[in-house]
Amino acid sequence: MNIIIINGPNLNLLGKREPEIYGNQSFDFFLETLKLKFSNITISYFQSNIEGEIIDKIQEVGFSFDGIILNAAAYTHTSIGIADAIKSINTPVIEVHISNTFSRETFRQHSYISPNCKGIIIGFGLHSYTLALQSFL
Repeated sequence: MNIIIINGPNLNLLGKREPEIYGNQSFDFFLETLKLKFSNITISYFQSNIEGEIIDKIQEVGFSFDGIILNAAAYTHTSIGIADAIKSINTPVIEVHISNTFSRETFRQHSYISPNCKGIIIGFGLHSYTLALQSFL
């Protein structure tokens, strides 16, 4: 099974950025833990702060991978382009958020990508990615 995790803007700063919301662990460290725990799955990873690069990656893997775990971060609330990319592919997408977006600012409570995703996992910290991986098994 081939799964890719795609992270959007500012998630490269996990472990440094607002630790009271996002925790103290870097995503690179967490990714190694995931790969050990799910050794029967090939897990790829891509992160970009650039919307077009995220769209390009979704299109690149969206017909050949078994699943996409997408944390589009701030683009969740603004990107019709990412929503359209998800709608255009065959690979199922699980939308993931580290924090509970519904307990935060009002603008974070709307997702353009949710209607095109297989499911949504919100608010379980980095464990949200673990739950998303389990959903593909």
